[in-house]
Amino acid sequence: MKKILWNFRKLRAVTLALLILTGATALRPALYGESNPGSTLVNIDNFSFGSGTLTVPAGTTVTWINRDDVPHTVVSTDKVFASSVLDTGDKFSYTFTKPGTYSYYCSVHPKMTAKVVVR
Repeated sequence: MKKILWNFRKLRAVTLALLILTGATALRPALYGESNPGSTLVNIDNFSFGSGTLTVPAGTTVTWINRDDVPHTVVSTDKVFASSVLDTGDKFSYTFTKPGTYSYYCSVHPKMTAKVVVR
């Protein structure tokens, strides 16, 4: 009987540990602001927008973060979206609900251009 009780306690401890690990893993993105499948991050740095062209599925929220030490904006050439002036560390997000190609630029530095392709 003691052996059965010992095995039950061991099983309960292992189950509890697995539950804690699973919960911690599931909460990690929410706690640390990591991206999820429905969002994408574009760093504005060195007078450029990430890699230049970003392809995402419809429904994706794209967030731009200004990592440069000068202000920038994110403005759609078709006037679909426009940020305010983003200082260092500021963010702007837009959710792309319809497929298409969305070209954008920085209104402060118009030579900074990029596009988001939504599938």
